[in-house]
Amino acid sequence: MRIEKRGHACVRLTHGGGTLVIDPGGLSEPDAAVGADAVAITHEHADHFDADRLHAALKANPDLEVHTHAGIAEKLGPLADLGARVVVHAHGDTARIAGFDVDVYGERHAVIHPDIPVITNIGFRVETPSGAVFHPGDSFTVPEDPVSTLLVPVHAPWSKTAEVVDYLRAVAPRSALAVHDGLLNGTGAGIVGTLVTTLAPDVDYARLEPGQGRDLD
Repeated sequence: MRIEKRGHACVRLTHGGGTLVIDPGGLSEPDAAVGADAVAITHEHADHFDADRLHAALKANPDLEVHTHAGIAEKLGPLADLGARVVVHAHGDTARIAGFDVDVYGERHAVIHPDIPVITNIGFRVETPSGAVFHPGDSFTVPEDPVSTLLVPVHAPWSKTAEVVDYLRAVAPRSALAVHDGLLNGTGAGIVGTLVTTLAPDVDYARLEPGQGRDLD
């Protein structure tokens, strides 16, 4: 099973001929979703959801499936005319997506500021031969089931590094890969990485550059 970072919060999971892309947003590589069998979208913010990237993926695969929550599904109505199958999920659902068994966890985006309404956000826990991979979107949702690899959002307007560390401790994955890092420069990413590895030493933490991948054991 291979996981690739495709910029900011976007990852690409490939195994057994199936490809699932999660959150190909505006800070992802332009072709992040091209060639995917399915795309999963956690919430509507532009750094996670970009219609142009979905259209590019649809051109490559007219049978593309898009998995998301009801609010985004309403925005994707026109895509159905292009052949996309939009599948709605909510917390507690299970699904077979691009050959992967997937559990859906979470309901709400993390609070950015009390004056900003909280939107819907779901996370996707993807079973792989190497253990479960969890993408929480913009949240610190702790799944009810074990996670082997956590895609941990390391930097956002709604978080601080102390919360990232506490989240790693709460989920207790074997390994963690940094996501949601598109606004960090190399210095900032290094500082966050040092704090995380110092304060959560039991987790094998790594940050991939866009386009880099890792085979999960």
